[in-house]
Amino acid sequence: MKADSDRIERAHLRDPDDASHVIHRYDPDPGFEGLVQRFWIPVWSVPPGREAPQKVLQYPVALLVVASGYARFYGVASGLSTTVLTGDGWAVGVLCAPAAGSLVARGSMAAYTDRHAELADVLGSDGDRLVERVRPAMAGDPHSPGAHRAAVSAFADALRPLLPVDAEGELVNRVVAFVESDRDVVRVAQVCAEFGLSGRALQRLVHRRLGLTPKWLIQRRRLQEAAGRLRDGDTTVGEVAALLGYADQPHLTRDFVRVTGMRPGEFAARYGR
Repeated sequence: MKADSDRIERAHLRDPDDASHVIHRYDPDPGFEGLVQRFWIPVWSVPPGREAPQKVLQYPVALLVVASGYARFYGVASGLSTTVLTGDGWAVGVLCAPAAGSLVARGSMAAYTDRHAELADVLGSDGDRLVERVRPAMAGDPHSPGAHRAAVSAFADALRPLLPVDAEGELVNRVVAFVESDRDVVRVAQVCAEFGLSGRALQRLVHRRLGLTPKWLIQRRRLQEAAGRLRDGDTTVGEVAALLGYADQPHLTRDFVRVTGMRPGEFAARYGR
């Protein structure tokens, strides 16, 4: 089980001066492709009386999270997701593949957009058993590789019955991968043409499996890439807008402000390396 704890993901709008936590990331074992993207374990320590807000432009996938004080199933936050860290703590989570959310929820993900549910309400007794394995494993040293292996194994055992991924799930995985891997995709019609789907069929697929719209997928990928390039600080806002296929800089600025609450230049000044 290979760990990665240094990288800042493009979705995470992390302040470069924020030293409140470390995130350990682990790839799933072979066989979980199409169901799990990775496991992630944040461990934090925030001085008394202080807070460390974590802002995320969430990927179009569900999350399963167990912490010392809660256990939840999260749908996609369509805007900016903000979690405020305080004190000392940890969490163990699964970044699902796009197909997985509706398999876990046993139905449409539209009911979970911008909201979460208790893990036990979604998984039933399997959710209780998962929590009963994860919390004792992490109770000693939450940085321990052994604790991480035990916690990840508990999640893997809980998710294994969902395999293999169904055909529709495989299709939505491919749709999301296509949108996220090609910055030339700026219109929903391009996605329809790539997969031989009508606009209505694509709309139904994305709504049912992700709780989103095809247009949202494109907008989110563009904003994530814009944030990453602005954070790197090696290009101007106008250059980023042109690279990502915006008609002009004001169009990028409007989208960016609407979701993050900041103008691109303000973001670059605050979050730039």
